[in-house]
Amino acid sequence: MVVPEAGAVPAEHPIRPAPGPGDGAGTLLSQWVELRPEGRVLLRIGKVELGQGIVTALAQIAAEELDVDWSRVEPVPASTDAGPDEGLTAGSRSVMDSGGAVRTVCAEVRRLLLSVVSRRTGIPVGELQVHDGAVRDADGVARGDYWSLVRPGLLDVAVTGTAPPKDPARHTVVGRSVPRRDLEAKLAGAPAFVHDLALPGQLFGRVVRPPSPVARLVTVDDRPARALPAVLAVVREGSFLGVVADREEEAVRAAEVLRRCATWQEPDACAEVDPVPETVGRPAEETAVERRSDRSAGARVADVVRTAYSRQPLSHASIGPGCAVAHWNGDQVSVWSHTQGVHPLRRALAACLRVDPDRVVVHHVPGAGCYGHNSADDVAFDAALLARSVPGRPVQVVWSRDDEFAWEPVGPAMVVEVAVGVDDRGDLVTWRQDAWGAGHDSRPGFAGQPGLLGAWHAADVAAVPAADPPLAVGGGTGRNATPPYDVADLDVRAHRLLETPVRTSALRGLGATMNVFAIESAVDDLARSAGADPLDYRLRHLPDERAREVLQVAADSAGWRSRRPGDPVGWGLAYSRYKGICGHCAVVARVEAVSEVRVTDLWVAVDVGQVINPDGLANQIEGGAIQATSWVLREQVVLDRHGVASRDWDGYPVLRFPDVPEVHVRLVPRPAEPPLGAGEVTGGPVAAAVANALADALGVRVRDLPLTPERVAAAIESS
Repeated sequence: MVVPEAGAVPAEHPIRPAPGPGDGAGTLLSQWVELRPEGRVLLRIGKVELGQGIVTALAQIAAEELDVDWSRVEPVPASTDAGPDEGLTAGSRSVMDSGGAVRTVCAEVRRLLLSVVSRRTGIPVGELQVHDGAVRDADGVARGDYWSLVRPGLLDVAVTGTAPPKDPARHTVVGRSVPRRDLEAKLAGAPAFVHDLALPGQLFGRVVRPPSPVARLVTVDDRPARALPAVLAVVREGSFLGVVADREEEAVRAAEVLRRCATWQEPDACAEVDPVPETVGRPAEETAVERRSDRSAGARVADVVRTAYSRQPLSHASIGPGCAVAHWNGDQVSVWSHTQGVHPLRRALAACLRVDPDRVVVHHVPGAGCYGHNSADDVAFDAALLARSVPGRPVQVVWSRDDEFAWEPVGPAMVVEVAVGVDDRGDLVTWRQDAWGAGHDSRPGFAGQPGLLGAWHAADVAAVPAADPPLAVGGGTGRNATPPYDVADLDVRAHRLLETPVRTSALRGLGATMNVFAIESAVDDLARSAGADPLDYRLRHLPDERAREVLQVAADSAGWRSRRPGDPVGWGLAYSRYKGICGHCAVVARVEAVSEVRVTDLWVAVDVGQVINPDGLANQIEGGAIQATSWVLREQVVLDRHGVASRDWDGYPVLRFPDVPEVHVRLVPRPAEPPLGAGEVTGGPVAAAVANALADALGVRVRDLPLTPERVAAAIESS
């Protein structure tokens, strides 16, 4: 087993489409689009469907640029053996990046096919029209259709990015709601997930994990497990221990037998019980996120307000556990996985299994909810390593609920310190922000590492601490740490911890949720100290007109000016622009604080430029808002000396259906503007708006997440 040395591979890979929207000059049109004789358009993309509706939106873009009916476009699930390499589906950039690539490619396919007609007829391309793939001249005379015009090899030409896309004013498919392509089977209970995959001759595998992240396997007596009639193989490499059986229940049984027969070496202490108090001041890598200096600012400062905010680690808490299937055929391995990046996973598997990447094929199949780097890549390695012991037979591996909570990477605990200097009027003059936390990226390929749990266990090496994505793609600990408000003197720094008690990686929004929570909580307190309405205070400090508009839309939707705060009801609002380049989001929250905090309503306004599928976008915003509500009220990973102690739904409670708030979504239409990322825009604004509403209801600020009754009571007692 090989774990390559660290290098300098970026965490978020750039897309590789045409020279226009991306950086991959030389890719072929045929890698993206195939015209099938029966009148279908196969659209191959490198992004994957994670429940966000991206394949539907990209199909709409393709249909728009090709001038075909949307029903003809059939997105092909991402696979390393066909289609482009677009890196990871992450960072709320699928529509921004892949959407731009699809638009460019399909515009070029359309132009190429029309040029075939032009050469045959002498009619200029500009005088030809397309209606659902049928080409006509200005008089309406049919001149063929895409499927009769295409010839073998016609689309095997490099994408140039020179074909102009359609004017948004002429869009008829983009901008209207269409049914999600991925939902029908899921809602009907039909086989739709990798868990449902049943290949001929499929076997079942289970892995026995160490009792803690630092434990090492010393001995194992595998004879009792091998004696079970259904067991076909027991695999041990280093501290990796697993079993393959011909029935799933027997694989589970055999894994328990192995667990009882294994002895482990484990140090006395493994992890701090509470990771937050020790966060600030520990060894860390400091990064300057943004600085601007104004020598005259100090003279205008009348007061400096210093506060600190924290959150506990978070789990992805997917309802379904991780799953993968792998099949070895000679020295080639095929893997079916719900990974966020088929190509990065292929490279990581190849490195750890010591095979040429060309001998590894990764197919994407939908799986459990994915809100960042969960267990999908790790379970894919488990399946591949176990399947190597039974060549010619596919092996399915499903993690247990206990393994899912205990071993998937968690979103790291964070502490954010804010020091704001204000003038005599209470307006912002200086701002110092320090964000502390473990790294937010240990995906396959981070810092040159495969980043696969089983590979670390097999090599008997400690997991490498997570890195942070570069600031150029949004950063991690420092993501959204720069306030969006006018501040003359600014100093924002991120501190990535070099030692962590548990494995950490990307969770929806990365550091943005905590940084926005801190910024918007501080701004709310500053507004009240200045005797200003929180909305008015923000509006007078926000320089961006689109930011001001989305904030006003949210406030108007909620009836902010006519609200009636009072015991036990509170109102709060917050704003951010995700990563400073994606969508604008403003939120108003209404809470009731009696025995516990209850969020009754969220009014969410978003400006994401051109909207591809309004209903799909609203779904994304609603889901993100509800998940953020769960984070801010309930969720926290509990640690003990063995690592993660919260290994079930009692230990890690999430928001239940009776407590879900009513989410009111308003989309700010900007059809002429480029699309902006939307998937992660709600986390920070929802968390801050809820906290601000709680402060409004109680007159007491709670700065530590989640806002449990115990933390609220402690804040009241100390006030």
